[in-house]
Amino acid sequence: MAKLIFVTGGVRSGKSNYAVNLAKNLSQDVVFLATTPPFDDLEMRKRIKTHQKNRPPHWKTIEEGMNIAPLLSQLNRPQRVVIIDCLTLLISNLLLNNAREEDIIKQVKKIADFAGKFNQTTIIVSNEVGWGVVPETPLGRKFRDLSGMANQVIAKKAQEVWLTVCGIPVKIK
Repeated sequence: MAKLIFVTGGVRSGKSNYAVNLAKNLSQDVVFLATTPPFDDLEMRKRIKTHQKNRPPHWKTIEEGMNIAPLLSQLNRPQRVVIIDCLTLLISNLLLNNAREEDIIKQVKKIADFAGKFNQTTIIVSNEVGWGVVPETPLGRKFRDLSGMANQVIAKKAQEVWLTVCGIPVKIK
């Protein structure tokens, strides 16, 4: 049976660790969809390596920062878990590639629809960015607003929603 689990929280709140541990307990067959391209040679590559070390080596990793929805249908397999980490970086990638707001939300809706349709568990990780300061730039505000709208789309379709705070997952749905 298809299940969509949404894990959100602030930066460094333990979202990804919780998603990885949840997936470990659900299946041996896990695909990790990483949406983060290495933006630089130091800091981002270091973050990526840290995330990779926390995942079992037998998990399949797919790096895709733009077209997640079509991949979900290709990955459909009973008893499989797919982790998408993370939705906000997907939004950032799309914005930086001049995608229109309505196209970004349309892709998020497709992701939510596909995740609920196939015979696998999908775990989507996303940042809760609306709790911080108001971004200084129009692009920053657009990112914040789109992230909030996207999180609502996913949370509405999800069977479970978790908020991580200080490394502690709190079930909110």
